Amino acid sequence: MALWIRFEHEGQVKFGTLSAGIVQVHQGNMFAEPKPTGEQVELAATRLLTPTRPGKMVCLWNNFHMLASKLDLTMPEEPLYFIKADTSYLPGEARISKPSSYDGKVIFEGELGVVIGKECRRVSEADAPGYIFGYTCVNDVTAVELLNKDSSFTQWTRAKSFDTFGVFGPVIATDLNPQDLVVKAVLNGSERQSYPVSDMFFSPYRLVSLISQDMSLLPGDLIACGTNVGVGSMKPGSTIEISIDGIGVLRNTYE
Repeated sequence: MALWIRFEHEGQVKFGTLSAGIVQVHQGNMFAEPKPTGEQVELAATRLLTPTRPGKMVCLWNNFHMLASKLDLTMPEEPLYFIKADTSYLPGEARISKPSSYDGKVIFEGELGVVIGKECRRVSEADAPGYIFGYTCVNDVTAVELLNKDSSFTQWTRAKSFDTFGVFGPVIATDLNPQDLVVKAVLNGSERQSYPVSDMFFSPYRLVSLISQDMSLLPGDLIACGTNVGVGSMKPGSTIEISIDGIGVLRNTYE
């Protein structure tokens, strides 16, 4: 397993593998045979960036048995998804900003993120693992009161795409079995979410396959697999942590 990280150091954007607080800097393309440069950088001396810069962030709705049962929903026939704007992306340790144009409830949603490693079109579920580079933590922040504010149109894009609402990182972990993972969310030191990825209607491999039937997935693209029970609101001054063993802790403040 490797932990891939992207960061800024001495005015330059770099990437590499993280181990014991030290980054082994690489060059080239993270998704196509990157090569180590020999340079080492202490993580503490860097500014964390999102570990990839996705062309698109595809996010799932109603993808968990437990949450569907709580909301009295049935399993959808196919994945239900929307796309977050690329201007919403935010790394760990950065500030989630309260929108100036919205004064309602803002919620956190802890999720597993699947990072695509190579161009992917109409692949089978069996072949899907070969197109996955790795996995990351996601906080799909939502201005929830906007979703159904207008009865004629559900505002998924607006509610989900405010600047700083597409939070993910801190790293991309490779060579994990996603079905073994557990997603946790801790708000101000209190655990609010803890659920197994295995509770999904559509597993990560199946999501890659089915979404690739609709649209091309490109290296660096991110699929946020949806959330489960325990989502909640954040008040200004809150600290929210999304953690997945084997990947790490995605920590942010909401101001």
